[in-house]
Amino acid sequence: MTPSVAPASEPVPAPRSLWSDLISLTKPRIISLLLVTTIAPMFVAGRPSLATVLWVALGGYLMAGGANAVNMYLDQDIDDVMARTKLRPIPSGRMEARAVIAFGVGIATAATWLLATFVNILTAALALGGFYFYVFIYTRWLKRSSPQNIVIGGAAGAFPPLVGWAAVTGSLDLTALFLFLIVFYWTPPHFWALALNKQRDYGNARVPMAPLVWGERETIAQMWWYTVLLVGLTVIPVAFGALGLVYLVSALLLGGLLLHGVWRVKTASDYVKPAWWVYGYSLLYLALLFVAMVIDHAV
Repeated sequence: MTPSVAPASEPVPAPRSLWSDLISLTKPRIISLLLVTTIAPMFVAGRPSLATVLWVALGGYLMAGGANAVNMYLDQDIDDVMARTKLRPIPSGRMEARAVIAFGVGIATAATWLLATFVNILTAALALGGFYFYVFIYTRWLKRSSPQNIVIGGAAGAFPPLVGWAAVTGSLDLTALFLFLIVFYWTPPHFWALALNKQRDYGNARVPMAPLVWGERETIAQMWWYTVLLVGLTVIPVAFGALGLVYLVSALLLGGLLLHGVWRVKTASDYVKPAWWVYGYSLLYLALLFVAMVIDHAV
């Protein structure tokens, strides 16, 4: 098939193979952070075998990738009007919507079987719970109906620590709950930092993101308080002995830098650059925080 010629003022996207499109459906850059928050708790919970880690990593990737593909199927109409998503496989015309939903459901089903067979039933159930929460609670319901979409729906991204913990212990406890809450409270300031700078996209798609509904100042104020709560939550596991001094120092340093970044957004006359900084740093923050847990447990 001969590709259509784009106007001279627009960049022509490079041709992509079916394989690269299938990979892009899973959103590998996002999943890389999810895998950190899945695997790190395994080493905090105990001493997992290499085989267990590999099965959890594979199952976790397939489950999250399946959820992301189904998300693209459900959001194909709004992806088509948003600048940052209109080159995805469905709106660009490179893949049929039916193929995308089949791929997403297929790899999520494979992930459920792999985790249940080679790890344990609780791990598979928690991973599947995260899938359903992301697809039905966030994407299908909250995303288009409430500015609380990323707050409540963000719980889907907090399932990975529970999955990793259950893979090693076969159960959940207070430490696992706090790991869940850390990711839960991290999500709003992280995502709203992006939403502040992508308001036109969300407005075109009629997605009621917080800055469009509450206004920029209120959204930034909420970012600040969520970050304060987040930093407080990160040190509580030290209080009941789940983590130690190495982690405490790391959590305070990393959290202090995040608080400083959000404060800059809050006090700047132009929040654009500080918000982009918070968005980028918050990704690194969460990854380093969970790595610090592993290092603390090891020493």
